[in-house]
Amino acid sequence: MKLVIHGKNIEITDSIREYVHQKIEKAVNHFQNITNEVDVHLSVAKNPRINPKQAAEVTIYANRNVIRAEESSENLYASIDLVADKIARQLRKYKEKLQNKKNPAPEVELGIESPKPVEDLIGDRKPKLPPEVVRTKYFAMPPMTVNEALEQLQMVGHDFYMFLNSESGEINVIYERNHGGYGVIQPRPQNGNGNGNGHGANGKVHHTNISSSSPVRR
Repeated sequence: MKLVIHGKNIEITDSIREYVHQKIEKAVNHFQNITNEVDVHLSVAKNPRINPKQAAEVTIYANRNVIRAEESSENLYASIDLVADKIARQLRKYKEKLQNKKNPAPEVELGIESPKPVEDLIGDRKPKLPPEVVRTKYFAMPPMTVNEALEQLQMVGHDFYMFLNSESGEINVIYERNHGGYGVIQPRPQNGNGNGNGHGANGKVHHTNISSSSPVRR
């Protein structure tokens, strides 16, 4: 198993490196057969308004899936403890899903509503965007179904997940809706009513709503 440690605003000392190896290797010990690489990102916030200040983020690449966990506290070692426990729970949940796929229960179909444009994808949320791009991530994007993308969204713990739709061959985004359920944003095909760039003549995004038997976190 490959374990890589990165640091931001912090020197990765031998004691920190040893502690990360000890905690993370223990957390993934029973899942090494499904774990290809573990990426650990440690950071300390310099902004005095950010609290807690010391964060530990773990990203695990398991075959073509990504499992992620992040924790913050006032103490870096405490953050590492917290994220190790969290990633172990995520791996356990992922392994259970793999076992369920081998012995599937009766399928529950996702309800797909008729696609309709919406004025606002953000709803009541007020996004706070940084003044500039502060981080760039690169990751493999193997083709997957909407169901598989939904599983990935729940694994990485984000509000959205971008994926390559295996059925359409297009880039889609699945996201968690404020009022329950999930939605899929997909480009609108070029036709007489659109311009082929994912927007219709009125500039609205084509999206699909999804309901799922999986619990919603909000």
